[in-house]
Amino acid sequence: MIKLPPLSLYIHIPWCIKKCYYCDFHSYTLKNELPEQKYITHLLNDLQNDIKLISDRKVNSIFIGGGTPSLFNEKTIQYLLYGINERLLLASNAEITIETNPSMVEINRFSKYKQVGINRISIGVQSFNTNKLIKLGRMHSSKESIHALSLVAGLNLHSFNIDLMHGLPNQSLNQAMFDLKKAINLLPPHISWYQLTIEPNTKFGYHKPILPNDKILWQIFSKGNKILRKSGYQQYEISSYAKSGHQSKHNLNYWRFGDYIGIGCGAHGKISFNNGRILRTIKTKHPYKYMNGNYIHQQKEVNQLDRPFEFFMNRFRLLEEIPKQDFINYTGLIENTIRNQLDNAIDQGYITETKLNWQITNKGTLFLNFLLMLFL
Repeated sequence: MIKLPPLSLYIHIPWCIKKCYYCDFHSYTLKNELPEQKYITHLLNDLQNDIKLISDRKVNSIFIGGGTPSLFNEKTIQYLLYGINERLLLASNAEITIETNPSMVEINRFSKYKQVGINRISIGVQSFNTNKLIKLGRMHSSKESIHALSLVAGLNLHSFNIDLMHGLPNQSLNQAMFDLKKAINLLPPHISWYQLTIEPNTKFGYHKPILPNDKILWQIFSKGNKILRKSGYQQYEISSYAKSGHQSKHNLNYWRFGDYIGIGCGAHGKISFNNGRILRTIKTKHPYKYMNGNYIHQQKEVNQLDRPFEFFMNRFRLLEEIPKQDFINYTGLIENTIRNQLDNAIDQGYITETKLNWQITNKGTLFLNFLLMLFL
C-alpha cells in the first residue's frame, strides 16, 4: 500500500522567441502565429483525460513553464486558469507560478495575471552582464531585467523568483559576485542560483564555450553561498535559496517525491495510487501532433526495484531531514530493502541517520552522483 503524497499540476507551453544556446528544455522557436486558443483547448482536454487518474484529490500548486509561457496574453491565461478551476479542486492557498523573460514583463499584463490567480512569477534573468547574456543567446539586457524586477516587485505578489546562472563562459569570480549581489539588492524572496552545465543537443553542446576551471567554480560557489546566507537567504535545495516562508511549494513537492499531473507538449507526470502503483506519464512532444488530440507519448509503471533510486534522486537535492516514514509511505517499501545501501552511504560520509530521519551531509551534496549510484 502507498499513502498518497501531495499533488501538483505542471503545464508546459513549448514556444519561445529564440532558443538559448544552453537550453535543453523541450521548446520550439516561434516561426508562425502563436496558436494560443487552440493550444489551451487541448491543454484542458488533456487535463480532463488525466482527472480519472487522481479522483477528487486536491491540487496544492500549479506551475506554468516552457518555453516562454508569458508569450500567451492575459485573456488566454485567464481562460486556462478558469478551465482548471472548473475541473480541479485547488487548495485555498495554492501557489500558482508562471515563468517569464525580462523583456516580456508588462505591468498591465502581469496585473491581470494576478487578478486571475497567479501569485508567483519566476523571471529568467541569468546574468546582469549584457555581454554575458549575448554569449548565452539571451534576448534581454541587464537594464530590462532591473526594470522587469522592479515592476514585478510592485505587484505585491506572494512571491517572485530570480533565475541566475554562474560558471558562465569566461566568467571571473568578481563577475559572478557582481551578478549575485545585484540580484540580492533587488530583494527577491527567492533566488534560483545554479551552475551552467553543457548539455548535448544544444548550441553549446555542439560548440563548447570556454568555462571557468574547477578552482574558480568552487570559489564562486563558496563565496556566493556565504553572501546569500549572510543576506538572509536559506539554502533549502542544492540550487535554491529563499527568505523565510518563500520556498517554492511546487518544487518542494517534486523533490519530496510528491505527485504531479503534467499537461502540454512533452510534459512529465507522476501519479500514485492507493493500491501501490506509481505511474509516470510523458505527453506527446510535437505541438501539432499534440493539437491533433494525440496527448499520450508514454505511460510507464515504476517498479519496486527502481523506487529507492527515484525517491532519493529527488530527496537528496533537499538539505532538510528526510523522514524515514516518507520513504515507507510514498514508495510502499520497508527500510530493510535499502539497508545495505544506507550503511554504505553512512560509511562514506554522504548521509547521517537518526532513529526517525536521514540527512545528506555537505560531502554528500558535493558527491551527489556517487551517492545516488549506491541506490541504482
